[in-house]
Parts: sequence; structure tokens; C-alpha cells
Amino acid sequence: MRASHVKRAFRYRFYPSDAQAAELSRTFGCVRKVYNLALAARTQAWARQVRVNYNQTSAMLTDWKKTGELAYLNEVSSVPLQQALRHLQVAFTNFFAKRAKYPRFKSRKKSRRSAEYTTSAFRFRDGKLTLAKMAEPLDIVWSRPLPEGAAPSTVSVSQDAAGRGYVSLLCEDPSVQPLPATDAAIGIDAGLDHLLTLSTGEKISNPRHERRDRARLAKAQRRLARKAAGDGANRAKARRKVARVYARIADRRRDHLHKLTTRLVRENQTIVIEDLAVGNMVKNGSLARAISDAAWSQLRSMLEYKAQWYNREVIAVDRWFPSSKLCSACGSLQRKMPLHVRTWTCDCGTTHDRDVNAAKNILAVGLTASVCGARVRPQRKTPGEQSATKQKPLQREP
Repeated sequence: MRASHVKRAFRYRFYPSDAQAAELSRTFGCVRKVYNLALAARTQAWARQVRVNYNQTSAMLTDWKKTGELAYLNEVSSVPLQQALRHLQVAFTNFFAKRAKYPRFKSRKKSRRSAEYTTSAFRFRDGKLTLAKMAEPLDIVWSRPLPEGAAPSTVSVSQDAAGRGYVSLLCEDPSVQPLPATDAAIGIDAGLDHLLTLSTGEKISNPRHERRDRARLAKAQRRLARKAAGDGANRAKARRKVARVYARIADRRRDHLHKLTTRLVRENQTIVIEDLAVGNMVKNGSLARAISDAAWSQLRSMLEYKAQWYNREVIAVDRWFPSSKLCSACGSLQRKMPLHVRTWTCDCGTTHDRDVNAAKNILAVGLTASVCGARVRPQRKTPGEQSATKQKPLQREP
């Protein structure tokens, strides 16, 4: 599949004026209100076994604007409100397709503050972006250039918990082209001592970003805990300090994962990973913090979409495949392999590093499934007599 028309979102910091900040705050609030009203209406209709679609909620929005109680919805641009209804429609589509849980109401304190503008609600000229209902362009820090001749089709404005404003411009990037095909293939074993262990024997260290800032985070959280719930300005200030520490951790983690995944995709035609159930793994109280800090799900997501961009292949091996207990030299299966065992010697005389051996086995079973197009015979049985080594290529639809 060729990726000649890849759409990318370019994200930048911006610093709004007082008037712009007030307008955006109103817009964020109205978007949240419309989303919640539409969700409540659809939920009530669902209880009556009646389905409500986007067109019906759009008609409801017109009626809401005519009421005295919700007349303030007319003060902001109508486009972000319509986009909120479209996002709700997508959420219900995913729910009915069993790809997601039932949509939840947006919270004023916890939900992400964002608004989406389409081409009719913004003007982008000479490197300046002006949103609807605003007289002046946004003060954007252009940390990297947009593709030459780029024409944004969608602009998303958001504010994180630390109070930082971001604008994301969605546009086509002609510079993203499929890379030349190569025979290189690699297996990846995810871990905590080392973030990734490759089948080549290379081990990529775990930066442990959260641990590095844990003392600073604990100090900020203690100060927040001492603020009374009704201590408005002081508590808000302490909350933002905690949010800034979390933002620093997330930024460093994202930057590291971007560099790592880009390198892996550029160097290898086929990447084989484990289909880890991270959601279940974080229920382990003793490892939840470390697993969350490793961000395996985010790493997998980056590998998937970058592989699609550059015409690479990502294959996921079933999580029950006994990669650590299987000898990559002779294929014999060990009965037990406790976590504290980091090196072991097989009966055939081969001494294995636990993680490197697992990566080699992951690569082998992934390539076998890719070439044969069929399941590899399992090393053990699972309930229902199903194969314990189901593999699937992770390629999104074009």
C-alpha cells in the first residue's frame, strides 16, 4: 500500500491574548455542554429502544439555541458545536461495533478542553491562523515548518491540565513516502528492566521518566493535598503545578518513543511484537506504576501508524505464546520459567539470555505466520482447544 497522501497533524504551542483566552474558554464550555446534552438525549432514547443519529441531534442543537436557558450557545462559533455532535456519533458507532465502551459524559474538571474547527471556521494565510469569532490571529510558536503549500483541512485547539494551549493543524504531507523495501526483520520483547529487547541482541534501556521526577511530583502533590477543597485560587495554582510535572514526564516519554519507533520502522521491513493486554497488566498493584511509565500501548500505536506511512509491516504474536520458555535453538519447551530467572541453559547446551531468547522466538513465529498465512501449531492448549499462537498483521485500512 502506498502512502502518497498521508494526512498528518502538526501540533504547536500558542499563547492567546486575554480576549482569545476568554473566547476559547467559552467555546470549550459550550462544546462540553452540547456533547453532554446530546449524549443525555441519545441515552434516554436508547432506554426507549429508539436510535438517534447525528442529523437528529443537529436539529436538537438548533432548538436548544432558541431557548432562553441555552441562548449563550449562539455566542460561540457553531462549527465546534457541530463537530462535538460528530464526535459523539463516532463514539456511538464504535460502541455498536463493540470497539469501545458506551460514551461517557464530559467533566468540567477532568475532561480534555478542546474544540475542532473546519475550513469554514478559520482562516490560514501567510502563516497566520485566525479562528472564527476572533479578530486577531493566534500567537503560535512555529517550532517546525508546515509542508510547503500546506492547506490545513481541520484545526483543533486544546488546553491541557497545566494550562498550556496547543493548536493542531491537519494537512497532507507529501514528504511521507514509502521507504525502499528491505529484507530486515526484527522481533521485539517488551520489558521493564529494559524497555525493549531486540532479536539482534540489542537492549534498549528504560528511561523511567516518571521515576526521575517522582520526588518533584510527590512534593507538588503534598502541597496540593494541604490546600482545602474550597481554597479556590491557591488550590488551582497547586493543581497546575502538579499538572506541569505530569506534562513534563509525558512530553519526555513521547519524545523518546517517537525517536525509537521511527528508527525501528526505518531500519526494518517487518516488526514482530507481542499482543500484550496492558489494561489487565496494570491491575497488578506492584507493577502498575512501572508498566504505565513504560507506555507499551503508546509505543505499539506509534509503530502501527508509522509502518502504514512507510509501507512496513507490524505483526502481533498472541500473548500466550511461550516465548520465554521456548528454546530458540532446538525448540524444546521448559516447564517453568520464573521471572527472576534472567539466563538459563537448555538441555541442548545452549545458554540463553531470557529476553533475547524471547525476542528471537517472537520473530520466528511472526515470520512463520506471515509467510504461511496460517497458525503455528501451539506449544500448549488453551480453553476451547484454540491455538495459543494466533498471529495477525496490524495494518490499518487505507
